[in-house]
Amino acid sequence: MSKELLHTPDGVRDIYNLECAKKDTVQEKISKVMKRYGYRNIQTPTFEFFDIFKKERGSVISKEMFKFFDRDNETLVLRPDITPSIARSVAKYFMDEDMPIRLSYCGNTFINQSSYQGRLREKTQIGAELIGDVTGDADAEMPAMLIDCLLQAGLNGFQVEIGHIDFFNGLMEAAKLDEDDQEYLRTLIENKNYFGVENLLSEKKMEIDVKTAILEMPKMFGNIDQIREAKALVKNIPVSLAAIEALEELYGVLTMYGVERYITFDLGMLGSFQYYTGIIFKAYTYGTGDAIATGGRYDELLMQFGKKAASIGFGINLDALMTAMERQKIEVKTEIAATILLYDRKQKKCAISLASHLRSKGLNLQLMKKYYEKSVKDYMEYAKRSYIKEIFYIDETGETVKKITLDGGDVHTVELAELLQ
Repeated sequence: MSKELLHTPDGVRDIYNLECAKKDTVQEKISKVMKRYGYRNIQTPTFEFFDIFKKERGSVISKEMFKFFDRDNETLVLRPDITPSIARSVAKYFMDEDMPIRLSYCGNTFINQSSYQGRLREKTQIGAELIGDVTGDADAEMPAMLIDCLLQAGLNGFQVEIGHIDFFNGLMEAAKLDEDDQEYLRTLIENKNYFGVENLLSEKKMEIDVKTAILEMPKMFGNIDQIREAKALVKNIPVSLAAIEALEELYGVLTMYGVERYITFDLGMLGSFQYYTGIIFKAYTYGTGDAIATGGRYDELLMQFGKKAASIGFGINLDALMTAMERQKIEVKTEIAATILLYDRKQKKCAISLASHLRSKGLNLQLMKKYYEKSVKDYMEYAKRSYIKEIFYIDETGETVKKITLDGGDVHTVELAELLQ
């Protein structure tokens, strides 16, 4: 077999053994938080029709999607984003529901990014969507639940930055810039490129208070008091002013949740998806350059699928979270198989009976027959490589069981009858 077949393409990788077990553990912890908040799991297809994610939906740009054709020559894509899939599902299965719908999910997304960026093209995303609630209470529930998820995962040193897309929209409406200039300005502000913003605006004619507010956007971040100072800059721009007032109200509710220590604000945050319509937020921590979670309100997305419903949600990049936790040396205790039951070939029936009994008691256990050419020490070395902490060994007599602890190398003899109790 060619060695090239053993490698994965750029941007994807294998996850196995202890790393995979840790990822499963963190995923389970986050899922439990979402269940406690009343969110029910939904699974959507790994690939869908291209139109679900096309430019008008405001998702990932076309050139960054993995596209292919089915036998009917329909264009399909590996999902680059799960939110549009859930929007389609809700419009299909909950069209007549007029009460809030809480959905959670976990799945892989696929974005065909440049290999020079050093980013994964396949990522595991776990998140939640709250459909049909337009209130500020919903705006607060999502970042509060995100914070709870990250804390339960084991993370402590992180911040959730919150912005509001209407702050930028109000300024653009007042500035009367064309679409191309708006998109370029959006990129400059997102990148905190103050000099780029200044250079672009120097060539444009607009009201001085509007220009001043736009110039200050890259610097409008910090605690709630710093954001309140921006109100003076947009007192004559109603849409932008309303956005700041909405953030003030949101902060008040978040203090009721007791999570204000994890909250900062950024009026220069604009989000990577065009479907956002209200508050947007991102979670950052040490050990990774990208956000480990993103979210926001998208009140118009479901309308594109035929259902009028306000919506808000977030997604956690589980791979980025695991990288950050590893670099921060945060221990993740796993339920990886902890015991090997090794038996002499003459004691197969006894070993199977004991394995069934121990598994019924909740023990994670691998049943292994001892080969003549291998010693017990060989199996101990294998256990260490496989992060297995102990071995039960039934020798040819079948009367006693040796319990070998790998951490300290201790060996204890246990009566078989005692283990079967």
